[in-house]
Amino acid sequence: MVFCPECENDLDIEEDDIDEGEVVSCPECGSDFEVITINPIELKPVEEAYEEEEEEEEAEDGDFS
Repeated sequence: MVFCPECENDLDIEEDDIDEGEVVSCPECGSDFEVITINPIELKPVEEAYEEEEEEEEAEDGDFS
């Protein structure tokens, strides 16, 4: 059982269903976490800089929606 580091909600993640480097979101608080290890499952909060880089890449691709 994996719990959200922010709100302690059960994230209902199975080791067989995820890979290292994937980003998972908490349905309760909306926080995003990167999977660091899968045995045991260890999560790290996704930094805002990571999200800003994605937005910049979308803008460079011409997607301004």
